[in-house]
Amino acid sequence: MSSTEDAPVTTKAKMSSDEELLASLGYRQELKRDFSLLQLLGLGFSITGVVQSITSVLVYALPYGGAVGLVWGWGTCSVFVMTIAFAMAELASSAPTSGGLYYWTFKYSSPRYRKVASWVVGYTNSVGYIAGVSGLEFALSIQTLAAVSIGTDGIYIPTSGQTFGVFCGLLLLHSLVASLATSTLAKIQPYSIALNILLFVALLIALPVATPSEFKNSAPFAFGNFKNLSLWPSGFAFMLSWLAPAWTMGAMDAGVHISEEVKNANLNVPRTIIVSTALGCVLGWALNITLAFNMGPDSAAILSDPVGQPMVTILLNSFGKRGALVVWSFIILTVYVNLVTVSRQTFALSRDGALPPSRYLYKINRTTGTPVNCVIFCAFCAMLLGLLTFAGPVAIAAIFSMGVVCQYISYSLPIAARFFGGSTFVPGPFYMGKLSAPVGYVALLFMAFMVLVLLFPTNPGPTSADMNYSVAVVGGIISLCLTYYFFPVYGGRYWFTGPVKTTRATDSKPDSLYEKEMITN
Repeated sequence: MSSTEDAPVTTKAKMSSDEELLASLGYRQELKRDFSLLQLLGLGFSITGVVQSITSVLVYALPYGGAVGLVWGWGTCSVFVMTIAFAMAELASSAPTSGGLYYWTFKYSSPRYRKVASWVVGYTNSVGYIAGVSGLEFALSIQTLAAVSIGTDGIYIPTSGQTFGVFCGLLLLHSLVASLATSTLAKIQPYSIALNILLFVALLIALPVATPSEFKNSAPFAFGNFKNLSLWPSGFAFMLSWLAPAWTMGAMDAGVHISEEVKNANLNVPRTIIVSTALGCVLGWALNITLAFNMGPDSAAILSDPVGQPMVTILLNSFGKRGALVVWSFIILTVYVNLVTVSRQTFALSRDGALPPSRYLYKINRTTGTPVNCVIFCAFCAMLLGLLTFAGPVAIAAIFSMGVVCQYISYSLPIAARFFGGSTFVPGPFYMGKLSAPVGYVALLFMAFMVLVLLFPTNPGPTSADMNYSVAVVGGIISLCLTYYFFPVYGGRYWFTGPVKTTRATDSKPDSLYEKEMITN
């Protein structure tokens, strides 16, 4: 990593400018800035995890258009996803702070609504990330046990309790990783990039070579065969296939929440948002095209396979049992569960006193220099959400869709506040100029549309067995959030003032109660 940006001769100046910019936003430097551009890109690319994410959500794409849903559903949605990335990159360049979305919401909203708006964004963004962690851990636990099923030729069928047990074990493992020192996390990222690219390239080359002729599809099939296995009209079903790319790129603000640990943050964070999202869109599209050519003509058979994992079925058909197990093991081992980002978001919220246990969460571990208490808290919340797995596949699907819905709500409010809140926007080094407003408006319209689409049930006229419970869960979260804010006497409206300054005008007195409470473990 020998770019001019990270050359030793300029490191001190960059660190000083980063700290100066952070101080202008009201915060003193508390976390260590060890992430370079390459390392932050590695984190963003690992969180996107193209192969791993498509593996997790293929079951939610194939029923809504088959090959066309995979190829053109992904491609169409990716165009709109990139508008969100560009709009967010501008905000990140202007104000790179771990609070990110809720900080921007407060900064640019009307004074009348800024406190409640930033409160809602902080909570929905955190819940969205926790749902993402829970969904990915659950998918990973299913994939792990699917490998056992493959190895026993389908004799072993995991129970819900066993799946939840593996889920908790994986959550503990990834909590330990997320608690590592910032410098250690940064050093891991180049290796993570290499492994993810290696897996992607290997699958892209090996799948067409190994797939038997009976499972090969023609170009007209791969690019034009539309098979709607739902009861929705074909047009609406096609849009439901957008859940896959929306979920895969659903953590594009991850770099924002690490921004206080990044060198040259007002340039490197927006670069990471754009590049990692673009890579996810393009590489994901290429992988979906490869799958469409090599998955066989019967998507219904893939979905009904007893293994319960469409990607496993495709790999078995192409590589056989032994080859499929090898590829599947690499997919499982390279999954990156994003507890780092949500823990930093929680740290930022607790720094501003917005969470009930803020006094205990706003602490930096003396050994690692990271917010370990926040990691533990987020992992515990993800475990509680994981209990929904006992409610069956409909509840599991709700975890995935609610993650995207919560994120899009939290993305929309700061972007809307920037354009309609009445405050002056001071751009950072990354700025689109005259394209800024059109791109932002398209992003807002797309997210509003997707929130509505993703709250629809899997089929019209739903029963309790196929209802989309995301609407109840998301609605309940927002209701509880607002209840806590407006609760008489003790609610947030009586004490929450938005982002709290931790910089000092003088050395005699801290600006925040939580600065006084900020101690090392």
